[in-house]
Amino acid sequence: MTKPAKQNEPLVTHIYTADPSAHVFNDKIYIYPSHDLDHDGPDNDNGDQYKMEDYHVLSMDDVDAPVIDHGEALHVRDVAWASAQMWAPDAAFKNDTYYLYYPARDHDGIFRIGVATSDKPEGPFKPEENYIPGSYSIDPAVYVDEDNRAYMYYGGLWGGQLEKWQSGEFVANEADPDVNGPALGPLVAEMSDDMLTFKTDPQEISIVDENGNAILASDEDRRYFEGPWMHKYKDTYYLSYSTGSTHYLVYATSKSPTGPFEYKGRFLEPVLGWTTHHSIIEFKDKWYLFYHDCSLSGGVNHKRSVKFTELQYKDDGSIVTIFPYGEQA
Repeated sequence: MTKPAKQNEPLVTHIYTADPSAHVFNDKIYIYPSHDLDHDGPDNDNGDQYKMEDYHVLSMDDVDAPVIDHGEALHVRDVAWASAQMWAPDAAFKNDTYYLYYPARDHDGIFRIGVATSDKPEGPFKPEENYIPGSYSIDPAVYVDEDNRAYMYYGGLWGGQLEKWQSGEFVANEADPDVNGPALGPLVAEMSDDMLTFKTDPQEISIVDENGNAILASDEDRRYFEGPWMHKYKDTYYLSYSTGSTHYLVYATSKSPTGPFEYKGRFLEPVLGWTTHHSIIEFKDKWYLFYHDCSLSGGVNHKRSVKFTELQYKDDGSIVTIFPYGEQA
């Protein structure tokens, strides 16, 4: 691509992209999105319309520079344990290695999380033979902290199958959480030093309100649904995520990377399309939100486009709410 990037416009238009995980590597911005396929199948709550098969890596030398598509970095046919649906990925750098983390259905139709490696941020990536032991569900986000410890945050409801693991085992017909009880939180596990397995057993993250009470499953404006992301601003950890059915991006904060996290508010109002999935990075002393919508396809939920916009904080550390199409508060 030779067209300079512009905020709040699709980064690329030759393919459909979604679920952007952005990172700063080697003083450049690299974006690891999922790759929506152009098809005319129906939508459903199980997510069957999201038929993604491979990953492309995008990069930008600056926020107003041309966006480069580095081509196919990994395909489902390369992954022995995976059968379909290469959904939202993430990437990390440690041990002089670039790691690509991705969910996919195994041959039993259960979502697992895999990892692939490369010596270049754009790949191509070589997958490990098996998925990460003990992993399940979707939306891995890996945060490498200042002390070089790394954590994976993951989990998504409905098509992401998170609620099917409430017993500790996969139960295909598991009931949704009690609407009057605590919402299911995302999971977090510390990564092993080689970044290929979990060092600790995954634990559910507690998200509470300002009074310390758990966010309820019925509270669809605030409860966790999918798409976790972790970043640190000053001395505070920010866990941001999608509320799913109400289409907000919201955030909660903590002094620990594993929580508990206190809900603080929303920072992106709904975009065109059903899903909301994002990442947040600091680049050249400014903060940016990467997100997607369905503007390029005129609102087709499985034909999405990655965009970005500047993110701003108030003096108290709260994030200024973004209205993606110029609406006023």
